[in-house]
Amino acid sequence: MSNITAQMVKELRDRTGAGMMECKKALKEANGDMDLAVDAMRKAGQAKADKKSSRIAAEGVISLSMNDSHANMVEINCETDFVAKDENFLEFVNIISEASLQTYNENLDDFSKSTHSSGKTVEEIRLELVSKVGENVKIRRIKSFEKSNAFIGHYMHGNKIGVVVTLEKENENLAKDICMHIAAMKPAALNSEDISNEDLDKEREIFMAQAKESGKPEDIANKMVEGKIKKYISEVTLTNQPFVKDNDITISDLLDKNDNKILSFYRMEVGEGIEKKDENFADEVMSQIKN
Repeated sequence: MSNITAQMVKELRDRTGAGMMECKKALKEANGDMDLAVDAMRKAGQAKADKKSSRIAAEGVISLSMNDSHANMVEINCETDFVAKDENFLEFVNIISEASLQTYNENLDDFSKSTHSSGKTVEEIRLELVSKVGENVKIRRIKSFEKSNAFIGHYMHGNKIGVVVTLEKENENLAKDICMHIAAMKPAALNSEDISNEDLDKEREIFMAQAKESGKPEDIANKMVEGKIKKYISEVTLTNQPFVKDNDITISDLLDKNDNKILSFYRMEVGEGIEKKDENFADEVMSQIKN
């Protein structure tokens, strides 16, 4: 058997990011062959990643990156806030943000197969990180904005909420104000035309059930429902919302005042829409004792 030196263990740690004992074990099993040890650890990392892939990853960060032609937002998830602050995880976020600006590809399957400047695919880099941090890590979504014929404004609230807005005309202060408003008020659509009939019908059904529950006559119930629908539209559409810094005017008023128009916007918040599992650790311990 080949003699496994401390220098060999260090080299393998540098190449894989794995723990010292894990590296020493892999080198022994590979009889000191460094490349064979790396391959074995990568395969083990894939196995570990497969086992972790079903675990809920609802923590993480939002990253915003820009170049001369595009602005990209990326959400990358992990299982715990502890790992979200880990330097290996944050380095991975930077790699993915930079890589997203090379492809502008919002299709995650295609993006995962793309090759990084290191020669590895994005998916290979992700699997290596899973092996290092011991948690499920996912690139959840990428949103890309093209700068041609639009002015792009952006706002990051720490690394948990990111907002991008495209305006018809350049106005940095206006764009920042609108982005901060979007971050705080969470509009679902730009204007009333962007709300689907399906969503409106769903809200109308809920409001009608509430009105009937109150015992109102049908004609009065119908008027109550339509009033609530108008209120709902004003609350969820960006242009109809009262401006967060001045409730006396709406976003539409603010745009008119500045002779500008919102072309699009996107708000991204870590973990939104992911159903988190409620952990009952006492029950978990009891189930393990019984088994």
